[in-house]
Amino acid sequence: MEIDRGDGRKPNQLRPVACSRGILNRAHGSASWSQGETKVLAAVYGPKAGTKKNENPEKACFEVIWKPKTGQIGKPEKECEMILKRTLQSICLLNVHPNTTTSIIIQVVNDDGGLLPCAINAACAALVDAGIPLKHLAAAICCSLAKNGRVLLDPNKSEEQNMKGFVYLAFPNSIQSVLPEGSLQVGGEPVEHGIITSVTHGGMSVDDYLLCLQRGRAACEKLSVFIRSSLK
Repeated sequence: MEIDRGDGRKPNQLRPVACSRGILNRAHGSASWSQGETKVLAAVYGPKAGTKKNENPEKACFEVIWKPKTGQIGKPEKECEMILKRTLQSICLLNVHPNTTTSIIIQVVNDDGGLLPCAINAACAALVDAGIPLKHLAAAICCSLAKNGRVLLDPNKSEEQNMKGFVYLAFPNSIQSVLPEGSLQVGGEPVEHGIITSVTHGGMSVDDYLLCLQRGRAACEKLSVFIRSSLK
């Protein structure tokens, strides 16, 4: 049974995606990422000497500053900063530039759903543009669960608000890696079979979550091809 979506898309169809690099002159690296009407700018400054308090000086430190489209930063934005920081730290080579801090500025241009995945994708593209050493790239997507139990990929804002629940997912894309062959394995499994970030909103059963995971991974495999081609 097909689900009627307001914009005419099929359940597994993503919104149009666009990515541009090197859009800001004064930043060490920058990128824009848009999916449908959602658009985010990311700027990278650094690495700069020194780390912040409570950070390990033997490794590279990252800070994320989230700037909403309007108004002051609140609890949701602080949560996005924390999730994005942990996501980026997991894909960066932290031993290459020890005792340094790299700042990532996220500017929300427009939010029409799937904002955090767009920010993750924009930040990854900006890190590549800045020449920050990465273990591998990451691709992020939003999967939502309709009230009738069907999974919809990449919902817009109105769809998110009417869903039973939705989950933001980020997966590693390690088809090409700077690390030695065989080092990108966890428990004998290739790292691309794993997951970097998972943030759930609303309620869903374990089976529903696993279905979202399956659909999200398949979508991110296609998204990864687009990311690699746009970053060449």
